[in-house]
Amino acid sequence: MLKDNYVRVADFLFRESSGHYYNDSSAERLIMPLRKHAGSLEELYLRYNHRRYVHPDPLEFLYGYDDPADVEVAGLIAAGLAYGRVRQILASVRKALDRLGPNPAGFVRKTSTGRFEKTFADFKHRFTTGRQMAGLLAGIKKTLADHGSLEACFAGELRAGGESDVMAGLSGLVDRLDKPAGGLVRQFLSDPVRGSACKRLHMFLRWMIRSDGVDPGTWRTASPSALLVPLDTHMFRLARALGATARTAADLRAAREITAAFAAVQPDDPVKYDFCLTRIGIRGEPPPQFIAELPAQPKKRTKRIVEPD
Repeated sequence: MLKDNYVRVADFLFRESSGHYYNDSSAERLIMPLRKHAGSLEELYLRYNHRRYVHPDPLEFLYGYDDPADVEVAGLIAAGLAYGRVRQILASVRKALDRLGPNPAGFVRKTSTGRFEKTFADFKHRFTTGRQMAGLLAGIKKTLADHGSLEACFAGELRAGGESDVMAGLSGLVDRLDKPAGGLVRQFLSDPVRGSACKRLHMFLRWMIRSDGVDPGTWRTASPSALLVPLDTHMFRLARALGATARTAADLRAAREITAAFAAVQPDDPVKYDFCLTRIGIRGEPPPQFIAELPAQPKKRTKRIVEPD
């Protein structure tokens, strides 16, 4: 197992260093810090990875749908609006999904793009406008018409890209969504090709691809092993304290490096601990001992993310 983990981390380092292999000590630098905390991470997962701990999280809205088509449409909308204060996020997601009714995928398929604009004319969530929401729905409508589902579109782009993680599929999906929207989707969601961490999009993929007591995992065309950690400033500072990265920017390279470090502990499911690690701050509970004892990370050493990611 350890040899396999070295191979995975070495492959990551190869990709991120323009084709020049790092030595074994570089792979060990990523592997050893999190392996030391493997038992504590698993205890945290067993404690928090239950639906009773999901609230307040936009993921909770997905539990109201049984049809995978509705889950993926509602999931993309909920993830897209997941920035800002938690109370505002939940209110905006509820407002958006209520307008789509109990069958979001059916509503999108049957509704005209002009009707989308009227339905969301007065919608506003921080920087996201009703026009951008209507553009996203227009992109979803065209994608469903062309591919049958968001999953099928993602899977096709993933196969065409041939990458070992989900970036090719994600970039292709965003491109397909954006074309019918005339650029509005890229105003709403971070563009994967720009090198940002794309936290909301990777969170959406976590919801769709992982399947356990929290993540619904309705997609079957991609493996959890290909996922990247949904990286925000909280997870970034925690990962730095854990020794999973030394980067100073919470960007795509940092997300890949942190994912490679978690893969040393869970090679088949590197984002397994994402949900439970974020519960601590959200619920305002005292952190477990292994986190409380980590060195504080000065905020001035990290670059601030200005735009929603």
